[in-house]
Amino acid sequence: MRLVYAEEMQALDRYTIEEMGIPGEILMENAGRGIAELIWSRLAPKAQKGTLIVCGPGNNGGDGFVIARHLAQKNIPVKVITLVPPEKYKGEAALNLQILKRIGLPLIELTESDLDSLPFLLKHFGLIVDAIFGTGLKRPVSGFLARVVEILNSSDVFILAVDMPSGLSADTGHPLGLAVKADLTATMALPKVGQVIYPGRQYVGELCVVDISMPPQVIAEKGPKRLWLTEDWALKHIGPREPDTHKGTYGHLLIIAGSPGKTGAAILAAKGALRAGAGLVTLASTRSTNLVFENSLIEAMTTPIGEETAEGCLSLEAFEALSNIAEGKRAAVVGPGVGLTASTMSLVQRLVAELPLPMVVDADALTALSGQFYHLRRAQYPRVLTPHPGELARLLQSPKETIQKDRLLAARTAARETNTVVVLKGAATVIASPDGREAVNSTGNPGMASGGMGDVLAGIIGAFLAQGRDPFEAACLGVYIHGAAGDLLAAEKGPWGFLASELAEKVPVVFKKLVFKRTL
Repeated sequence: MRLVYAEEMQALDRYTIEEMGIPGEILMENAGRGIAELIWSRLAPKAQKGTLIVCGPGNNGGDGFVIARHLAQKNIPVKVITLVPPEKYKGEAALNLQILKRIGLPLIELTESDLDSLPFLLKHFGLIVDAIFGTGLKRPVSGFLARVVEILNSSDVFILAVDMPSGLSADTGHPLGLAVKADLTATMALPKVGQVIYPGRQYVGELCVVDISMPPQVIAEKGPKRLWLTEDWALKHIGPREPDTHKGTYGHLLIIAGSPGKTGAAILAAKGALRAGAGLVTLASTRSTNLVFENSLIEAMTTPIGEETAEGCLSLEAFEALSNIAEGKRAAVVGPGVGLTASTMSLVQRLVAELPLPMVVDADALTALSGQFYHLRRAQYPRVLTPHPGELARLLQSPKETIQKDRLLAARTAARETNTVVVLKGAATVIASPDGREAVNSTGNPGMASGGMGDVLAGIIGAFLAQGRDPFEAACLGVYIHGAAGDLLAAEKGPWGFLASELAEKVPVVFKKLVFKRTL
C-alpha cells in the first residue's frame, strides 16, 4: 500500500475532483459512510451506548456530519458538537451541516464558556468520534481547541479519529503542540506517513484505511513511490519456489565479517542468510577466528585469510585474497564484527568502493565510512547500508537528534548523497533508494532491541541480494521478514528476552505463513 504526505493526499483529491470528475461531495459522502460502516461492524456495542461526534471547522468536521447522519439511520443514538459557529462552515461541510439540521439531528454548539461541562457530557457516551482536524493541519493547536483536545484525552471513553488524530502531523508523526490519543483511526484512501512512524503510531491506535472510491489508476499513476510494508505487500513478493531449482539458483553469498571478540556478529549474519534461503554462504575472516566458525556453522563454508593486523582483524593486505574469493559470488555482506583497526577500516573502504558485487554494508563497515561516504559514490555495484541512527549520524556528520526528528527525511537524504539504498533501523524502520522509492515497515517490536538483531538483518538482506532481487526490494523484504520473525517470537516467548539466534530460526516460519496464505 502507498504512503502519502498531506500535500500528496490533497493533490490526489484535487486530481480526482478536477480531472476524473468526481465531486468533492461524493468523496465526503463515501468517507463518512465508510467510517459509519466501520463503526457499525467494529464498535456497535460502544456506539449503541451513545456516540458523540466532535466536529472542527473544516472538511474533517464535514466528514463528522456525514458519519452522524449514517449512524442515525442505523438507529444509533448520536449527538454532534460543533466547535465553531455554523456560518463558519464552507463548501461540502456546510452542505452536510444543513442536512443534519433538516433531519433534526441533535446539534450542540460548544463555546469556551461551556468547556467546564464537557468532561461531564463525555461520561454519557460509549464512543467519541474525533472530527476536529484532518491531515491539513500545519500550525500548533492552541487556545480553546487545545483545551478540547486535553479534555478528550482525559476521558476514558473509546475514541475513533477521523482521518488523523486531531493535532498530529500527517507528515512527521509529531504532535503539533498536542494531539488526540485515539484508540482507532479511520484514514481516507491511503495511510499517511505520520500515522505509521513514531511517535505517531502511539497516537493513532489501530489504523484502518477507508475506501472513498478514489479510482485505482489515480493512485497508481499520480501517487508517490512510497510503500507501507504490510503482510499484503509481502504476499505479492514471496511465493512458492519452482520445483526444478537447486542451490545455485538461489545464489552464493560472501560474508566478510568477524574478529576476536566479535565472532558472534559474523555467525548471526551467516545464520540470517541461510535461514532467508541463500543457496550457498561463504564466511571469510581471519585465521585466528576460523576455528570458531568451523565449529558453529556446519551449513556454511568458511575461508580463513592470513593477512591480519596485530589485533587479529583483517588487514588492508587482505584485499587481493578477498577479491579472488568474491569471484563466482552473487552478493556480499561486509562489516558485522569485522573490527575497527586503521588497516581494517582502510580495507573496508576499498572493498566498498571496488568489490564488483551488490553489497550490504553494516556495523563496523559503516563506522569505517564515517564522514567519508565518497567511497560509496565510487562503487560501480549497488550498495545497501543498514545503519542505526548513531551510525547514520556519524556517516552524514549530522547530530543524532536531527536524524531522529525526521527519520524518513534522513534516510532520503543519505540515499541521495551516497547513491545507495539506506535502511535506517529503529522503531518503524525506514528504507530509501536514490531513485526516489521509499518504504516504512509495519513489523517489529521492542523485544528486538538487543545485540545481534542487526547482524541477522544484514544476512537476510544479503540472501535476497544473492537471489537476484532488486536492492530496494531486497532491503524491504529483509526488513519486513526480520520484523515479522521478531513478532512471532514476542507472541511465543514474551515481549522481550528472546535472542537474535532465535529470531533467525523463525525466518522460515514467516516464509511458511506467507506462502500458505498466498496459495489459499
